Amino acid sequence: MSKKKVVVSLGHDALGYTTNQQRDAVQITARALADLIEEDYQLTITHSNGPQVSMIHKAMTELRRVYIDYTPAPMCVCSAMSQGYVGYDIQNSLRGELLGRGISKPVSTILTQVTVDPYDEAFYEPTKVIGRYMSKEDAETEIKKGNYVQEDPGIGFRRVVAAPQPIDIVEIEAIRALVAADQIVIACGGGGIPVIEQKGALKGASAVIEKDAIAGKLAADLETDELIILTSVDNVYLNFEKESQEAISSMTVEEAKAAIADGQFEAGTMLPKIEAAIYYLEKVPHGKVLITSMKAVKDAVKGKAGTIITA
Repeated sequence: MSKKKVVVSLGHDALGYTTNQQRDAVQITARALADLIEEDYQLTITHSNGPQVSMIHKAMTELRRVYIDYTPAPMCVCSAMSQGYVGYDIQNSLRGELLGRGISKPVSTILTQVTVDPYDEAFYEPTKVIGRYMSKEDAETEIKKGNYVQEDPGIGFRRVVAAPQPIDIVEIEAIRALVAADQIVIACGGGGIPVIEQKGALKGASAVIEKDAIAGKLAADLETDELIILTSVDNVYLNFEKESQEAISSMTVEEAKAAIADGQFEAGTMLPKIEAAIYYLEKVPHGKVLITSMKAVKDAVKGKAGTIITA
């Protein structure tokens, strides 16, 4: 039986929100991923990094406040740092879990850059909140630097950055080579390191890329058989958290678009996942998208749980 090539997108629940939580969470995540490998899936893994990159940005900013000779790390560098340490935890935990099951497979993390358009409208309306709470004075300093801030009344100010659409995955050929060699690849972590191409050189952008958007693009670029998006709920729902809430077992792209037009999916949670599914399926019509939770994925791949989306 030929292996099913799949991109698996891990959400916040798969990683936790602190270094200690992540250390424990990836043990559970590794077991779920190993279950998929035993079901003959060939995995390319991507993951969120919101809490991680925010923590790194906060730490580097505070370091600069204490030690004036240090330079605050730009967002692109914070993103690269998060890819490194999240990938490190996932690959080591997954490798150990596989060896415990008698499976010897290489697991690699690729530091992945993703190009974005400097004229993307997202740069003019930043929405992603990162880093520590600041005083009004610190917020004014950030504004003078050309950065955007957002006030939480009664609490403080936080920096907000753009979330532009991904254009190209710079290291896609390296990812393809490892996939072709039947290796497990962790790539495009946190949406990828956002970069802008200028005269052949790549310059880091002060932004983050939506991890669901890059999951859809990665799956499309690799022409995988499936895209599996793991989140905090077992299914996609209509009328979520209302008395008329209804779990969806399957839907088509057309039905998904109709539900979006009806305002069914929240912008910061399920909407980007549905949009990623649509993007992938329009590029790979023979593919399939599964949206479910970590705890339900073992049953979901057997058709006993989760939401399936097809072209």
